[in-house]
Amino acid sequence: MLKINALKLNMSQVFLDNGKVIPVTFLKSENDLTPELMNQTIKIVGTSKGKGFTGVMKKWNFSGQQATRGQSDRPRAAGAIGGQTPGRVFLGKKMAGRHGNKRITLKNISVLNVDIDNKILAVSGPIPGARNSKVELHFEGLNN
Repeated sequence: MLKINALKLNMSQVFLDNGKVIPVTFLKSENDLTPELMNQTIKIVGTSKGKGFTGVMKKWNFSGQQATRGQSDRPRAAGAIGGQTPGRVFLGKKMAGRHGNKRITLKNISVLNVDIDNKILAVSGPIPGARNSKVELHFEGLNN
């Protein structure tokens, strides 16, 4: 398996002859590229953008509580987190906390174009992470 380290540059769009639009992400490779990388299906590993400590509405898409009937200070709160029985909060309960900054793996990403001179790859779709963040590209069928 061939592994290439790269930096995420930016996103753009590619227009096909039939009018279809494909979103692409440009990656600058730290290794040398070869033409055989074109049209390969790869696996990409990156770190997602960190969003800090977030509440349940942003992190888990909770709808919030009603704005009336005595609720003046709790519109974005999570609400009840457990009953009297079993007397504890279950593991995995969706609560507020750190959001993002996790290792994300995307599979079946297509390499659309390879610029060997500038060491730039164009891959289909969005890639996790901010601009200039490091990503790993894993080519399953190719060897070093």
